[in-house]
Amino acid sequence: MVEGESNLSQAAQICLQQSGYVVRVLSSEDVMVEAEKSHPSLLLISLPEGSGLILCRQLRESPRLSRTPLLVLAADAREEHRILALEAGADDCIAKPFSPRELVARVQALLRRGAPAVPLPRPQTADLLIDSWAMKVSVRGHEIPTTSLEFRLIEYLARHAGQVFTRDLLLDAVWGDMQFVTPRSVDACIRRIRAKIEPDREKPTFLKTIRGVGYRLDAAAAWQSPSNEACDCVACTTAESASRLILADPGRRRRNPARI
Repeated sequence: MVEGESNLSQAAQICLQQSGYVVRVLSSEDVMVEAEKSHPSLLLISLPEGSGLILCRQLRESPRLSRTPLLVLAADAREEHRILALEAGADDCIAKPFSPRELVARVQALLRRGAPAVPLPRPQTADLLIDSWAMKVSVRGHEIPTTSLEFRLIEYLARHAGQVFTRDLLLDAVWGDMQFVTPRSVDACIRRIRAKIEPDREKPTFLKTIRGVGYRLDAAAAWQSPSNEACDCVACTTAESASRLILADPGRRRRNPARI
């Protein structure tokens, strides 16, 4: 993060750190040298309009930083200011006021966009073979029965293999707006899935618990297309876990987070 408006920068820094990101704050004078040394996964710029735009252009001219995702925090929400930031080289611009949830979502989206593609495991080498059309899951060649909820949770974790998710994030992603659910609903579903996919559910090798944080799927997954061939679509071949994020549990689930 490039140091800027104190209140905005501090709020964004706290929000990202609570979500498990390592945030390093740099002064605008040192950012070029320090960023070229440390190769950050993303740069967050919160500076007055003029100096922020100049910095964006300088970063885009640097051979080592030209492809680094840039997210600009704009204190002014007017359209022309957001357009100027994008034209100066920013990949995204978020205007004040914004919610912590929106900031984290935009950061994650930029990191996913820049993640390198990796080969998709072929069915014969994958731990899990998933048929999204028929909602079927096979574990090392053996099909297992699942409920629709269990299938959605398995598929979501498989598409983000290696990434740790808190219970709250899983509730939002898989359960959505279902009523009368709590973080314990995730625990119960995880236990049922482990009973079906793990050789020894007391010592899970696929679906891991990260103590004090949440859950992570370490199994290699492949997707089955309707023609019984492994799916080669972009959604299935893009690794969203290139930058493995350990997300801290925000605790109580909040549907309407406070605005920054």
